[in-house]
Amino acid sequence: MMRAIKFLGMAGVLAGAAALAGCDSAAENQVEDQAEAIDESYEAEADLTEALDQGAPNEEASEQAADQLRVEGEEVKDELEDAADEMDATVQ
Repeated sequence: MMRAIKFLGMAGVLAGAAALAGCDSAAENQVEDQAEAIDESYEAEADLTEALDQGAPNEEASEQAADQLRVEGEEVKDELEDAADEMDATVQ
């Protein structure tokens, strides 16, 4: 959760910079690229969580935690992409 808040804060900085720069499609693309990178980091953390506990007694709990990380990453990505779309539509 703290990770999502940190990434949302970074996206906010990007969004503010994009708004000041006229929020052209290049700025929107930059935010969307950042959103994709964030989602990929959640995916990597989920994969690591599963790999570390493979065959362990708590394997099922780790799989559930990994699934939750994937969901959170996708939600963060979607929110950032939606915000980027709104910024671009507002300025144009």
